[in-house]
Amino acid sequence: MSDFTRRALLATVAALSLAPSVGAVQAEDFKITIGYQTVVEPSKVPQADGAYEAATKASIDWRKFDSGADVIAAIASGAVDIGYVGSSPLAAAASRELPIETIFVVGLIGESEALVARDGAGIEKAADLAGKKVAVPFVSTTHYSLLAALKHEGVDPKSVEILNLRPPEIAAAWQRGDIDAAYVWDPALGQIKTSGKVVLDSAKVAEWGAPTFDAWIVRTDFAAKNPAAVRDFVKVTGAAYAEFLAKPEAWGKGSPQADKIARLTGAKVEDVPALLKGYVFPTLEEQASANFLGGDTVKAVAATSAFLKEQGKIDAVQPDYSKYVTSKYVTEALASN
Repeated sequence: MSDFTRRALLATVAALSLAPSVGAVQAEDFKITIGYQTVVEPSKVPQADGAYEAATKASIDWRKFDSGADVIAAIASGAVDIGYVGSSPLAAAASRELPIETIFVVGLIGESEALVARDGAGIEKAADLAGKKVAVPFVSTTHYSLLAALKHEGVDPKSVEILNLRPPEIAAAWQRGDIDAAYVWDPALGQIKTSGKVVLDSAKVAEWGAPTFDAWIVRTDFAAKNPAAVRDFVKVTGAAYAEFLAKPEAWGKGSPQADKIARLTGAKVEDVPALLKGYVFPTLEEQASANFLGGDTVKAVAATSAFLKEQGKIDAVQPDYSKYVTSKYVTEALASN
């Protein structure tokens, strides 16, 4: 063997001994970008603990967004793989035929989203909003609820000056005295309630026939390439909800869970227990049922889309929304328990 051949062989052996295995390279290079919002809900705990990274064996880039519309824009551009959105932006995105799937229903929204009127604004009910300045993030669940409340009360939306502001902008506008009312969620909701009163909340609007919910969605191309990661994401999320539902009193204001949620959302730690009660959280077992991903979620997206079309917020509705909702990953998560 020539010296050249010997040196080449030794170099090759040395390189192979130092290189990580193919599986290790894939694990190290596997990255997920997740868009989350500052909503008080149980999955903030595994997010704080790094449980999603451990389960998916991925490097996760957690990006905070102020509204579902912003999350949808990021998903549409390919900048986010998995995102947290409300039913209204979800319906708008599906109506635009964006390549997404709903993989987990976070919860039915109740008292956690509310319409607050400034003290002294002369607003006692939704019917009093005519001629007033009302702020809300456009194409959000609160925007949907506001329009539904106006319709229920027989108020022409054109008679109300509805301003498109994100939650941090709402808090700032409220502080300046620029707006009379706002329909929003925490932490902005908690901030404006200090000098205002709740006129109605999304639990009441749901009773009027316009329920809203939050959900996790995924880009279909990402899910097709990484089904195990999506399953494990759903599994971790479901475990957090099961832990909360089994013993909600353990998530009180002095608990580690409340502290982690407060740090990620900006909500006051003492407010976390009450805010958690502002949702109806379905279990992992319930997710795949006809009440959620197995049927009613599709109907809810279709109904929301029809309302948004009626209000002139989207151009068209789809004949079938079933491809935008899947129970595949919650079913697989249950099977892997």
